[in-house]
Amino acid sequence: MEFPAASAHRGLVPWLGLLLAAFWIPGTISQFAIVTTRAVEGQDVILRTQNPPPDVVGFMWFRGTEMLYTNFIASIAVRESGFTPGPEYSGRETANPDGTLIIRKVIPRDLGLYLVVAVLPKGKIAMGFGRLNVYEPLIVPTLLASNTTVTENVDAVVLTCYTNAVLTFWLYNARNLPFTERMKLSWDHRTLTIDPVRREDAGNYQCKVSNLIDAFESAPVQLDVKY
Repeated sequence: MEFPAASAHRGLVPWLGLLLAAFWIPGTISQFAIVTTRAVEGQDVILRTQNPPPDVVGFMWFRGTEMLYTNFIASIAVRESGFTPGPEYSGRETANPDGTLIIRKVIPRDLGLYLVVAVLPKGKIAMGFGRLNVYEPLIVPTLLASNTTVTENVDAVVLTCYTNAVLTFWLYNARNLPFTERMKLSWDHRTLTIDPVRREDAGNYQCKVSNLIDAFESAPVQLDVKY
């Protein structure tokens, strides 16, 4: 079987555009899709499809949302298992006859939208879209305080959470911190200022960080308040 991407690989790039314009099946875009996937940098990831149409002859994978040869990663013919790489193939991708795309040791460049094209009999196709989110490996946070022994209604304290995480939360005595009007967070939520400190602020503080895949808590910092 001559798989469409193989023709494109030999220079017949306009054929892809003609195929898209003439034989795309309306309505499949809302059904056939790539499952949105999260991965940590350096992990192997599998992009899976959902609701694939029946009688698929093969699959073509593209970066982005356009079926252009410059975006072409690879294709696979289902019966012959013929694998054809494209310009966006990095050597880490494997297209499989079951409609999955394996990307080994993902890097930040892999983040973004993907397009999969299911090639059907009689030259018809169905398209599906999805996103791969790639996160930096999460580091256990470190919490430091400007002072751990302060005087009530006199001193202020600044707690700083050192982390590379996107999301930062604050804990007080192992529970969510109940914020008051005397507490202020920095724009990135990594710095907590209590000004002035009161006796009810005494206790253990922690920062909890997350990148939507992993979550870690810092070691507790005990704040003592003198009356």
